[in-house]
Amino acid sequence: MATAEHTSSSSLPVRQHRPAGWGTVMAAMFLALLAAFGRSPPVAMAAADSSPELIELTLLTGAKEKGAVCLDGSPPGYHFQRGFGSGSHSWIVFLQGGAWCSNNTTQTCSQRKMTSNGSSKLMEAITFDGIFSDQQPQNPDFYNWNKVFVRYCDGASFSGDAEGEAQDGTKLFFRGSRIWDAVVDELMGKGMDTAKQALLAGCSAGGLATLVHCDNFRARFPQEVPVKCLPDGGFFLDIKDLSGERHMRSMFSGVVQLQNVSKVLPKDCLAKKDPTECFFPAELVKSISTPTFIVNSEYDSWQIANVVAPDGSYPGDTWSNCRANIQNCSSKQIDVLHGFRREFIRDLKVAEGERGWGLFIDSCFTHCQTQSSDRWHSPTSPRLGNQTVAEAVGDWYFGRRRVVKQIDCKYPCNPTCSSQ
Repeated sequence: MATAEHTSSSSLPVRQHRPAGWGTVMAAMFLALLAAFGRSPPVAMAAADSSPELIELTLLTGAKEKGAVCLDGSPPGYHFQRGFGSGSHSWIVFLQGGAWCSNNTTQTCSQRKMTSNGSSKLMEAITFDGIFSDQQPQNPDFYNWNKVFVRYCDGASFSGDAEGEAQDGTKLFFRGSRIWDAVVDELMGKGMDTAKQALLAGCSAGGLATLVHCDNFRARFPQEVPVKCLPDGGFFLDIKDLSGERHMRSMFSGVVQLQNVSKVLPKDCLAKKDPTECFFPAELVKSISTPTFIVNSEYDSWQIANVVAPDGSYPGDTWSNCRANIQNCSSKQIDVLHGFRREFIRDLKVAEGERGWGLFIDSCFTHCQTQSSDRWHSPTSPRLGNQTVAEAVGDWYFGRRRVVKQIDCKYPCNPTCSSQ
């Protein structure tokens, strides 16, 4: 049964490298097509695709003394790009995704500590794209903000606080909550303490971490400072898979128990439910008071492949093609996916009714949409209400529209999903 998400390259905000002049050629072709049909371009485009800057890894100062370490005991790290101009006092802190150490045994964590998702010794410099881009046409509202991409190396959505033993007898450190505290403390010392506005965001397991730590992040700033949260692809459902098993509940139960996650979960939820249930977004959102914008697909490709129809979950598995691409799904399989959509929208009801919250829930077969320009803000980006994710998030964050809550119709109704 699959338990690991695409953890390395796809959870990093890396801009694809293309031949010189590619951006100019594509822009010219796109604008010519629009002119032929008498339409104006929906998104401003850069004249050329400049080579992206490599953002080096910064290791956390004094991490070992604080016990804020990766699975293998190495110091955690982050990538930091200073803001400029009007954005020099605005901050985005983004939490990387990459699944979990999901069993009650330490086997998956033992394997994980030998990757960049468990050791800073294996982390390298990256390039920024999407919500991280410093190019205004690609990122109109946040291009000049201070941007911090926090690397994920604890295996429990920055939430655990325990120790274990790897298969080779060495120690495993489950210190996600300490990493969270230490990183925020260090950023405060680098100027975030004087922020005039701030946004906590994250993708996938980092999106879940964004929900877990949202109110804690808000509490770090004076009340007059606008602080909001943006979980992307992090709304995981507690549902039965094709075999009738609750795969995600089993996985989350292993995470919560192994890594002592309950310490950071909402006390009002823990008073009524067990810690595993309180780790699910449908329960977490009930306790969050900070304005939050949920970006997610109602046909989340990772959840379809790992929660609804995990590989090998039942005899005679016929889902491999459907897991790979929704266009390959049979009509019966599509019916199952529509059922997932119904559960998803039902779980979102609490957030939908929250004043000051926002939603961008499209019907594209995708997972995480803020980290690449192709999905965040480009001529081929998914749209709801004729808006890209970037435009919807910007309108919500800056209050340019009173309500920014969009839930898409059923697949395959949205033609802007076709390029994803």
